[in-house]
Amino acid sequence: MRTESDFIGQREIPKDALWGIHSLRAKENFPDKTAFHQEWFMAIGAVKQACYQTYTSFLQAIQNKFPNKQFPFQLIDSQLISELEQVAIEINEGKHFEHFIIPAIQGGAGTSINMNVNEIITNRTLQKIGKPIGSYQHIDPFEHANVFQSTNDVIPTSLKVASIRLLQDLEEAINSLRMEVEKTESKYRNVLRQGYTQMQAAVPSSYDKLFSTYNNALSRDWWRVSKCFERIKEVNLGGGAIGTGLSIPRFFIMEVVPNLQKLTGLPITRSENLSDATANQDSFVEVHATLKAHAVNLEKMVSDLRLLGSDLFVNREVYLPQKQVGSSIMPGKINPVISEFVISVAHKVYANDLMISNLSGQGCLELNAYLPSIGHALLDSIKLLIAANTSLVKNLFRELEIKTNPIDETILKNPSIATALSPYIGYHQAAKLAKEMKNNQISIREANAKLNLLSEKLLNQLLLPEELLKMGFQIGETLNNAQ
Repeated sequence: MRTESDFIGQREIPKDALWGIHSLRAKENFPDKTAFHQEWFMAIGAVKQACYQTYTSFLQAIQNKFPNKQFPFQLIDSQLISELEQVAIEINEGKHFEHFIIPAIQGGAGTSINMNVNEIITNRTLQKIGKPIGSYQHIDPFEHANVFQSTNDVIPTSLKVASIRLLQDLEEAINSLRMEVEKTESKYRNVLRQGYTQMQAAVPSSYDKLFSTYNNALSRDWWRVSKCFERIKEVNLGGGAIGTGLSIPRFFIMEVVPNLQKLTGLPITRSENLSDATANQDSFVEVHATLKAHAVNLEKMVSDLRLLGSDLFVNREVYLPQKQVGSSIMPGKINPVISEFVISVAHKVYANDLMISNLSGQGCLELNAYLPSIGHALLDSIKLLIAANTSLVKNLFRELEIKTNPIDETILKNPSIATALSPYIGYHQAAKLAKEMKNNQISIREANAKLNLLSEKLLNQLLLPEELLKMGFQIGETLNNAQ
């Protein structure tokens, strides 16, 4: 064990732990097991790396401009900054995450997150230069690892880096699903199906029209997600505690965000109002609203497919892939687990959306203390939606089967098809025809033969799939058909 101290007191820390007293206190204060997102941890590494690179540039700039001058503040040796940067790179690669002991749900606006990373960077650097872990007289978590930084600009900036990285993955996942749905749409083009409104049989439709509704919704989702980058690209890095840049060189403030942009390759820019970017979190509310809209579209789609593929449909045509045994007591039972997974994801996203909105509104004056929970919920939703899209591609759409029944068994026996005749015989006569079909469980052809409302030739023409599926009717065609 080793002994570390802060102004509260002393604590014993495991000898080989890269975390220190500040991390330990947070772990004890927040005894939750909800895991912090590694993507956010890695993004903090990228932000720290940009800060150290900027500090190196700052050193060079002042030494060039003021050679042989004594400065009224202590400068960090460039070699030490280089060592810190190398460890920040390791964190950006996901290394040392096992030493990050802070849970996702916490108090303190993210100070615990920042300090855990600062302690890891400090102790790993001490380890690399051959000094004992915890010998902060050589390298200090505050003075060195956190130089020209604040929790209040590092943590929200790193959250935006992590979010943009994951949103790029989500954009790709949505597009992959959209293309798979488009293949299904093309495969079943002009294949008739019974349409439904309010779970009651409606006029005929087709499978390509059904899947086109999903394809178009996913296209909107894809477009909206691509616009999310614009909503969260402005960061407050360099703004310090409340966005005023107090105690931070102007050179650093001007250069650190461009360095982060180059380092990450992401469309990140410095906010024109660093205080606004520190105090307000509405951009996360806006981005998550897009995620919620996508979740809504996914839930609608898989709910439809679950219903169409269920045993409730006597003349079932849609067959979902059989992915796993569905019961521990009923042999041979297969459940629509992929649809259920996606619906569960959607409702978790809805819950996250409510929390993000509520906690963003809890921002107080210059800062929002609940950024850790806001960020956790945001990243949680993005990752869940990536998983949902990926599973739908691999486990549902690639193996989805549609086996259509003979048209006379379904569509032509459904009374709603009488709608196709209403331009020729009127609503009331069409209703009479539908009633005849329903009462006697006969097809439209059989009912028309009994009531003699239309000629057999015209009826056959109107019941052609291409007639039933075309967009509306034209007066000229109606006159020609009537003759």
